Amino acid sequence: MNLPNMLQIESLLSACRAETLTPTDIVREVVARINAYAVKDPAVWISRVPTERLLARAVELEGQPAADLPLYGIPFAVKDNIDVAGLPTTAACPAFAYEPSESAEVVQRLEAAGAIVIGKTNLDQFATGLVGMRSPYGQPHSVFSPEYVSGGSSSGSAVAVAAGLVSFALGTDTAGSGRVPAAFNNIVGLKPSRGILSTYGLVPACESLDCISVFAGSTSDAWKVERIAGAPDERAPYSRALCSRPLPLTTFRFGILRKEDRFFDGNEGNAVLYARAIRLLEQLGGTPVELDFAPLKNTAALLYSGPFVVERLAAIKEFHRTHRKDMDPTVGTIIDDAEKYTATDVFEGIYRQHGFQQVAQRMWADFDVMLLPTAPRIVTKQEVIDRPIAANSLLGAYTNFVNLLDMAACAVPAGFAPDGLPFGVTFVAPAFTDEDLAALAGRFHEALGEAVGAARTDRPMGEKAEEIPSSERVLLAVVGAHLKGFPLHWQLEQEHAVLRATTRTAPDYRLFALPNATPPKPGLVRERGFVGEGLEVEVYELDAAGFGRFVASVLQPMSIGRITLADGKEVCGFLCSEAVARSGTDITETGGWRYYMTER
Repeated sequence: MNLPNMLQIESLLSACRAETLTPTDIVREVVARINAYAVKDPAVWISRVPTERLLARAVELEGQPAADLPLYGIPFAVKDNIDVAGLPTTAACPAFAYEPSESAEVVQRLEAAGAIVIGKTNLDQFATGLVGMRSPYGQPHSVFSPEYVSGGSSSGSAVAVAAGLVSFALGTDTAGSGRVPAAFNNIVGLKPSRGILSTYGLVPACESLDCISVFAGSTSDAWKVERIAGAPDERAPYSRALCSRPLPLTTFRFGILRKEDRFFDGNEGNAVLYARAIRLLEQLGGTPVELDFAPLKNTAALLYSGPFVVERLAAIKEFHRTHRKDMDPTVGTIIDDAEKYTATDVFEGIYRQHGFQQVAQRMWADFDVMLLPTAPRIVTKQEVIDRPIAANSLLGAYTNFVNLLDMAACAVPAGFAPDGLPFGVTFVAPAFTDEDLAALAGRFHEALGEAVGAARTDRPMGEKAEEIPSSERVLLAVVGAHLKGFPLHWQLEQEHAVLRATTRTAPDYRLFALPNATPPKPGLVRERGFVGEGLEVEVYELDAAGFGRFVASVLQPMSIGRITLADGKEVCGFLCSEAVARSGTDITETGGWRYYMTER
C-alpha cells in the first residue's frame, strides 16, 4: 500500500471517497507502521487496540457512506490520561490504572464522526512535566534523534503523529504540553481556548486550567478535529461554547519579544530562526510590535513556583496519600510541595492571576496576536536526568502563562537550526479566536515551505542572520490563472506587482488541470524523485504589504508555499492540495499552463 508518509486527513478522506482506499487498508498500514517504528522507539504507546478490533471497526465503517462521516476511517491516538472504553487509563502510573466504563466525551464525538482510535500514548506521569521523561513505560524521543526528548507531557501523542503512525492525536495542555512536543517533532499543536473541548473523561492535572489539545500535520487538520470534537458539556465544570472571535488576517499587528527578552539558552541558531519567523510574518501582512514580556513571565511562575501546584494535589489527593511510593520521584516531589501552601496562599495566587489577566487584556490593544518561540531550545535526555526541574522550567519559558491568562495558542514548525534539530513558534491570541488563529498560523506554516514531522525538508538554516531573506520585497511565482493575459492577473496588477522573470520550476514538479475550476486553473505539486522539464512560471516582485493582501485572497485548495526554480533559487509560489490536484488531468508534458490553454 502506498500511503503518504504523513497521514493528512484530507488526503485519506479523498482517497476513501474515491474508493481507491478503504478503512481496512488504512488500519493494516497503520498497524504495520507502528510495529516497524517500535524497533526505533518502543516507548510511544502504553496500550493499543487489538488489531482484530481495529479491523472490525474498519469493516463497520465500510458499511456506511464515506461522504456522511467527516473523519471516515481516520486513525488517531489518545494520550493515556483521557478515557477510551476498552483500554485502561493509567496516566503513566500503573498503580493508578483503572478501566473506564465509557470513553471521554471528545473521543466519543470523534468516533461518531468516523475516526478510529488506534491506542493510548505515553506521557509524563499525571501530565506533570514538559520533558516526556517521567514515565515508567519508557521515554519517547524526538523523531530526529534518540538523544533528545520528545517533549512532554504529551510525549507519545506528538511522536505518533510526527512518525506518520496516525493522522492526529489528542494531548492535553496545562502548561504547554500540547505545544512543546509539537515543536520538538516538527508538527502542529493546537491548544484550544479553555473549555471548548470537554474535559469529561480526563484525569485532571489542574482542572481549572486543563485543555485537551490536538496534534496534527497541518493547522487545517487540527482545526477540523477541534471543530468536530468541541461542544458544551454540562458534565465538565469548565466547559464553554466556542463563541468565535475574529482576528484580522490580511493586515494585522503581532507582538514579538524585545531583543533583551529573547532567551534561547545559548542556541544562536534558534535566535536566527525566530528572527526569520518575524520577517516571514511581515511578508504575510503583519506589522511587528514589541511586547513587554515581564507580566507574562511573572504569570508563568504561578504555575509551578506558586500555589497553583495545590490543584495538582487536589486532582489525586487520595492516591497521593496512599500510593506516594508508587509515583515517579520527580512528579511526587513537585506535588509534595503543594502541602506547604495554605488556603490563604491559594487565594492570594488567584488574586495575582486575575491582576495579570487585566494587564494581559490591555496588551491586546497594542497587537492582535503574539508570535513567540515555543521553547528556547530542545534538550537532551541526559540533561533532564542531570537537572530534571531546571530542564523542565527551561522548556516552559514561553508556554506556562497561556492558560492562566485564558488565551488560545497554535504551535507550528519554524525550521531547523544548523545542528539539524527543529525549532517552533507559537501564535497566541485571546480566547475564542481558535479558528482564525489556526488559519493565520497555517498561512505561516505553508509559506515556510518545510515538510512536517519526520518527513522534513532537509535544508537547515544557516547560522548567520544575513541568510534570512529581506522582508522589504517578496518574489512570487505564478503558474496558472494569474499569468499575464489570464483572468486573475488583475489581482497582481492591483498590488503593483512587477514582472522580474519568466523561468521554469525545478524538474520535480507536476501540473494538473483542476476539474470544475472557475476560472480554469491548474494545480502545481512537487513529486520527489520525478524528473521532468520543469513548468513555466512568471516571477513577480511585490512589497510586503501587497503580498500579504494577495495571500489573504488565495482560496483552498491553493496555498502559498516555497517553490524551487530551475536555477535552485527558492521563491514564494502557488501550490495545490495534492489530493485535489491529482483528481484532475496531468498536463505536465505541455510544459506549462499557457501552452496547455493554447493547445485546447
